[in-house]
Amino acid sequence: MTTKDDFAEDEWARVVRAPMVAGMAISLADPGGPIEAAKETMATVRAATNPPSHEQLLTEVALEIQAQAQQRHNPLKGFKPTAAGSSPGDQVLDELRAVVGIVSARATAEESTAFGSWLVTAAQAAADAAKEGGFMGFHAERVSEREQAVLEQVRGAVTA
Repeated sequence: MTTKDDFAEDEWARVVRAPMVAGMAISLADPGGPIEAAKETMATVRAATNPPSHEQLLTEVALEIQAQAQQRHNPLKGFKPTAAGSSPGDQVLDELRAVVGIVSARATAEESTAFGSWLVTAAQAAADAAKEGGFMGFHAERVSEREQAVLEQVRGAVTA
């Protein structure tokens, strides 16, 4: 059973923000307007505060995200993809890979697998949250091609 105490402070901060970073990957893939961004963010928060399984690690991370949200703290604090170097989308995927590596080094195999699945769930929730394209809702699609491509990249980054 892995807990917060098994991580250094900076590692824990990265683990806690990882579900939100996974949702950010989708938002960066196909930026919509403010309504779409709000829907994607809310869906990511819901997924991040309700892990799909009950491992101790996932429960502690979800409770921490919930506490941050209630205190109106930014769960992405300390992570901001920049335009310098690689693309922001690549930086998000690199961060997810790094966090999965941290979790894999500290947690059980079951917890690591569950954590990776949770990140995919958070990204999928963001992708499903708002329709993309179209005009006034007509001919819009639930998950755009770019979002689907990034969703597959997230899946590959966290399950590799």
